[in-house]
Amino acid sequence: MSEAVSHRREILRLAVPAFLALIAEPLFLLADSAIVGHLGTAELAGLGVASAALLTAAGVFIFLAYGTTSVVARQLGAGDVRAAITAGVDGLWLAAGLGIVTAALVAVFAEPICALFGASEAVIAQATIYLRISSLGLPAMLGILAVTGVLRGLQDTRTPLIASVLGFSANVVLNVVFVYGFAWGIAGSAWGTVFAQTGMAAGLVAVLLRQARVRDASLHPHPGRILAAARTGVPLLIRTLALRAALLLTTWAAASLGDVPLAAHQVALTVWSFLAFALDALAIAAQAIVGRSLGAGDRHGVRVTMRTMVQWGVWGGLAIGLVVVALQSVLPPLFTSDEPVRTALAAALVVVGLGQAVAGYVFVLDGVLIGAGDGRWLAWGQVVSLVGYVPLVLAVRARGPSDSAARDIVVLWLAFTAWMTLRAVVLGWRARQDAWMVTGA
Repeated sequence: MSEAVSHRREILRLAVPAFLALIAEPLFLLADSAIVGHLGTAELAGLGVASAALLTAAGVFIFLAYGTTSVVARQLGAGDVRAAITAGVDGLWLAAGLGIVTAALVAVFAEPICALFGASEAVIAQATIYLRISSLGLPAMLGILAVTGVLRGLQDTRTPLIASVLGFSANVVLNVVFVYGFAWGIAGSAWGTVFAQTGMAAGLVAVLLRQARVRDASLHPHPGRILAAARTGVPLLIRTLALRAALLLTTWAAASLGDVPLAAHQVALTVWSFLAFALDALAIAAQAIVGRSLGAGDRHGVRVTMRTMVQWGVWGGLAIGLVVVALQSVLPPLFTSDEPVRTALAAALVVVGLGQAVAGYVFVLDGVLIGAGDGRWLAWGQVVSLVGYVPLVLAVRARGPSDSAARDIVVLWLAFTAWMTLRAVVLGWRARQDAWMVTGA
């Protein structure tokens, strides 16, 4: 078997289950959007605001998955499985502490957080209901991130897939029952998601604890190691904060355009997130393979893997993007019965689809550098990209709403695609260097 074929099989073994697992999270939001969207425009727009805030609260801690994957994979490559699992348990303890504190803060300040987006009072009221309830699921969300990172580092992407399928299925059933069966409105959607996330977290933690017992890894919290894990995650935290800031700025600009563009943007961003998570499967495979290869001292294997995944990312992004463009008139009715929102959403989806080739390139290189532990450079690179994006967002907001919601949302998404292009330039420059390929555990 040739080396290239071997690498492709390894990528597919990790990427295919990762793809199916990753799309579960945006599927949560797609299901929420489809169910809540038929309650009314205010409810759908409120879901957009609350989702942006909630995903930011959880998303800033993505280092719990990404950083853990890199550390665990390196230890695995170096041949120390017990140390790999111990590092994962430390990450879980860190996730528990951060989750409890974050949930309390979001619950207490839910209304002022939603008000920051500048939406109408009706939208803010709906967003506050959803965000306050959903905050209860934050500890589970962070726990899922931590355990998923451990399993990916151990080259296991199938277990997170099983948890995601079960969680998504439960989420859809619970949302329909709570929203329409119990007539709880947007609150029912929030409760359904909280219960589904909690069940997923419980199952994944049980898997990690079982592996820890088999390897005789310590389950007790060790302050020194937990603090070290937190310090390791700081650069990735900065990188993620800059990324989330760009997404929040985009929603902030959408809110200034009116309820119809904001509602359309909520669904467009959810579709984009769905596609992003789909393409991010290659990034997850990159994190696991690059971390393990560098831990074993195999720089050549890293280059071969990166080249293959970049090609797949670009062509895969182009393919799914063209599918979205082809379905731009079919998808909107699934999410809303409001005709102005449908029209604006259809226009936005064209831009979303055309930008997916660039997105595929960005996500793969991001995964490669995360797997290599190049967090400090990623932090600076993301900040530079954010600084370049800010003038574009401010220009869209200063332009204000026009007589066409479709035109307004297209302008916003063109600016967003320009930001992704800037990220591609920055990451591409770094990937061509050799300084990030540091070997050893």
